[in-house]
Order: sequence, then structure tokens, then C-alpha cells
Amino acid sequence: MTVQGWLADTRTSYDTVAERYADMFRHALDDAPYDRAILTLFADLVRRTGDGPVADVGCGTGRITAYLTGLGLDVFGIDLSPGMIDIARRDHPALRFEVRSMTDLDLPDAALAGLLAWWSLIHVPDEAIPAVLAQFRRVLRPGAPLLLGFFAGDESRLRTEGYGGHPMRVYVHRRPPERVAAWLHDAGFTVEARMVLDTEKPSTGAILIAR
Repeated sequence: MTVQGWLADTRTSYDTVAERYADMFRHALDDAPYDRAILTLFADLVRRTGDGPVADVGCGTGRITAYLTGLGLDVFGIDLSPGMIDIARRDHPALRFEVRSMTDLDLPDAALAGLLAWWSLIHVPDEAIPAVLAQFRRVLRPGAPLLLGFFAGDESRLRTEGYGGHPMRVYVHRRPPERVAAWLHDAGFTVEARMVLDTEKPSTGAILIAR
């Protein structure tokens, strides 16, 4: 599949499920104490390295953007799906959201005090990951923290429906944390922390924090 193909499929899929996705995950952080703790840690790391804008890349309907704003960060959201961004703007009208692709961030060099990609790399094919991480490295200030959340594992599956049975066409990639850490190293990052969440569940999550 071409880069244009997977991007188009991802955009169309999330435009289709945007409303249902928002309904399902609007209060998901309420029952996720580890997620909240990790996001709080990330906010503290950003503040310790200096104030400035933070990008929530692949922000979806804006729930993480809003949570980090509540922790005192200057956060804006970026997502490929116009449908998701429409809901983010509706639900969080005081915040800034933009339709963009993580494969081509239209941001100046060293513009950001922090960046997170919270389960938004899961649809990016392996061959596109180095270019995406290079974009992240370019727009982050030296020493600024990067937070990645993703599914741990070692398989890729095509998802043809989701979020209430709506049609989708996206590959969901599960990756070993050590592989993602190696990609980060190759892109010029230093990994500072690795965490694995929900180890007894099929949807095991992994967190990497890097600079």
C-alpha cells in the first residue's frame, strides 16, 4: 500500500466513526489512573524543560489535549481526520485544533516544548515510522520530552469495522517496545523510560518517554 493509500484509508475511517468514537472515549480517563499518572508526569517534564507549545499529534476528538490543558500546558491538537477535528472543536471550543498529517508537520524547527503521540502511531506502517519520528525530532526543542503510547506485541491486522460496527479500513500495528526504542535511537532520541500496561489483556499498552 502506498503512503497516500494508508493515509487516505485512515482519514476516511476516522471520519466515519468520529461521533461514535467520541461517545465511547469521552470519559475514558476517569477509569485509567495509570494513564492519568503518565500524562501528569509528561506535563511535569515539559514544565521542567521550559514553557512553550505542546503538540498532541493524532489528537482525535481532543480528550487528551483537554486533559493536558487542565494540567497547565499550552497544548494544541493535530489530527488527520477532519471529522475528528470537527468534534474536538465542538467539544473543546477554547482549544486549538488543526487538520494535519504527522508525516508532514507544518511547524517550524525546534518550535515545541513537548510532543505526544497517544496511540496515534498504531496505523502508521513500519516503513513510514522513521520519517514520522524525524518530523518529531525536527519540531522539538533540544531536551524537550516526547511521549509515545502504542499497542505492544508483534503483529499487524486489518480492521474492517469498529466503534459501534461502522466500516473502517485501517491496519492496527502492535510493536515490541524495544523495536520502537530502536527507531527512536536512530532518529536521534534518548529513551528515558519504558512502561508496559495491562499485561493480562490482549490490548497490552506500552509507553516510551524520550528526549
